[in-house]
Amino acid sequence: MLSGGHGAGVEFVDASTKGRAASRKPRLTVAAHRRAMADDLERAALPAAPDLAAAVAAWLGRLAGERRLSANTVEAYGRDARQFLAFLAERLGAPAGVGEFSRLAPADLRAFLAFRRAEGIDPRSLQRALSALRSLARQVVRDGGAPASALGAVRAPKAARRLPRPLSAADARAVASAASREGEAREPWVLARDAAVLSLCYGAGLRIGEALSIRRADAPVGERDAVTVLGKGRKTRSAPVIAPVRQAIADYLALCPYVLKPQGPLFVGAKGGPLSPRIVQLAMERLRGALGLPDSATPHALRHSFATHLLARGGDLRTIQELLGHASLSTTQVYAAVDSARLVSAYRAAHPRA
Repeated sequence: MLSGGHGAGVEFVDASTKGRAASRKPRLTVAAHRRAMADDLERAALPAAPDLAAAVAAWLGRLAGERRLSANTVEAYGRDARQFLAFLAERLGAPAGVGEFSRLAPADLRAFLAFRRAEGIDPRSLQRALSALRSLARQVVRDGGAPASALGAVRAPKAARRLPRPLSAADARAVASAASREGEAREPWVLARDAAVLSLCYGAGLRIGEALSIRRADAPVGERDAVTVLGKGRKTRSAPVIAPVRQAIADYLALCPYVLKPQGPLFVGAKGGPLSPRIVQLAMERLRGALGLPDSATPHALRHSFATHLLARGGDLRTIQELLGHASLSTTQVYAAVDSARLVSAYRAAHPRA
């Protein structure tokens, strides 16, 4: 079971809160942040002719606004497009416009993929780059341009299937327990806070961003045994929260020195501002050293552990898909492969004729 516990000392400096009080800038809403991010991308210099640069700006704005993709996804797509346009400008001897983009040849795309692969870019990133360019091509057509048929003629490189690397049940419980942090030179409320966040990752299968997005008013404590979170694609889901996790959150709240506003974040940093994911990642790094865990033991690995351990105990894939918030069952099916791999490993280790 997950449990609570305390320690003493000084917390990591939360870089996300430094300078916030000094600058006194008002906080942006999510929508305002997305608009500002799209404006920044629009202003960024693009190695393209004005008409294509305008199409790229409109495309990125639509991804951030209408499609409501995450800031990281929009940034990655914009970076992929910029890298391709820089490559194409050098290949053509001048910045490409909408016409040149629509008249792309399969050889242009294959040359770009080969160039990026020579730079050490992995196949998954190349797949994303092609996906970004296809999305941009749809924007060009939407604006009245011709389709870039070459993008449909080039296959994305195959990526090796990477299985999630979950922790063992014992290690996952240890990571999510405040008792494992006893003796750390950090304040008791900070140790309880980190344990509560990681308990949500393992006990409820939340992404770290989802756990940190919970408001104080929605804290799953006492008889409240579920929490609604905002996941990928801005989709909400209700996640059950078991009693040990609720207790870990209650322990944190009992020790937290700040008065938490109902509509403010449940988890706060050293100075009372929103907790940065990096602070939780640093806390996990410290635990890896203390518990002798591999580098693959990250906050997100606890989510993998949640799914793998449920499946091993007879949970069905459809239910696990809903708990994780996966849009597609195929994304969840990877945990079945993890479970099968463990069975094969155990068989080979134990069977006398294996």
